[in-house]
Amino acid sequence: MIKPEKLNKGDTVGIIAPASPPNESKLNKALSFLEELEVNVKLGTSIRQRFGYLAGDDESRLKDLHTMFRDPSIKAIICACGGYGTGRIAGKIDYSLLKKHPKIFWGYSDITFLHTAIHQQTGLVTFHGPMLSSDIGKEDVHDLTKESFKQLFQLDQLKYDETISPLTVLAAGSAEGRLIGGNLALLTSTLGTKYEVDTKNKLLFFEDIDEEPYRVDRMLNQLHMAGKLEEAAGILVCDFNGCEPKNREESLTLEEVINDYVIRVNRPAIMGFKIGHSKPNFAIPVGAKAKMETRNKEVVIESGVK
Repeated sequence: MIKPEKLNKGDTVGIIAPASPPNESKLNKALSFLEELEVNVKLGTSIRQRFGYLAGDDESRLKDLHTMFRDPSIKAIICACGGYGTGRIAGKIDYSLLKKHPKIFWGYSDITFLHTAIHQQTGLVTFHGPMLSSDIGKEDVHDLTKESFKQLFQLDQLKYDETISPLTVLAAGSAEGRLIGGNLALLTSTLGTKYEVDTKNKLLFFEDIDEEPYRVDRMLNQLHMAGKLEEAAGILVCDFNGCEPKNREESLTLEEVINDYVIRVNRPAIMGFKIGHSKPNFAIPVGAKAKMETRNKEVVIESGVK
């Protein structure tokens, strides 16, 4: 495991869009938030490009990623938004470059593919956290969403319990291991590739947005058949925003679907974490060691920086 160096006031943060293009007005609003954190900002060259649903072609987005990791003046890389496209560049990334120049890498949603690939290819701890255009640039941003960025400046451990959101125990017990996971659709899309998510002895977390229960069923079934749920030491079920039945008169509920798969594997499991497409969006370090305890309904996570 490699931890990146923590941020200090006055450091420079690189902003890239490795998937879809950001909303410019929301991005500009979010940049003022970074000024409040007292860091400098350097925008990637493809951040304002458009190539269909992508922020520039694959080579442009890949070049931005490599440039930001290579540039010694850049101390952290924050993704402007998700959308679609990171899986298209994952096979072209120079992972030896990233390992040679480890630094903070932050984002979620479609960025899940990069979190999984980078961690498994390099051992670098990355951060599943709120993005600029997608979250910080909105009109009403939860204070805890903004406060999540503080973990980049300090070495304190994180604690998630019911002071943040109501939690439901799906399967009792305690478990510990490195945190791995992210967006359910993206985790499923890694299966069968060289970047297939490794859940063995890990604490697996997953979330999603605007997926009907039958689609969540399909994805969890695929993870289950691939052995990914059974191999996990414990499971954190995070936010599923807008995942109610929409086009089917008869449907299982989201809770019925999740319970069916999670309870059957008999791993310690808690549901209700505001991690992902949620309000607040609580950031966590992917690859960091963590311990979950269902008796106290809490997860304690070590700092993702050094």
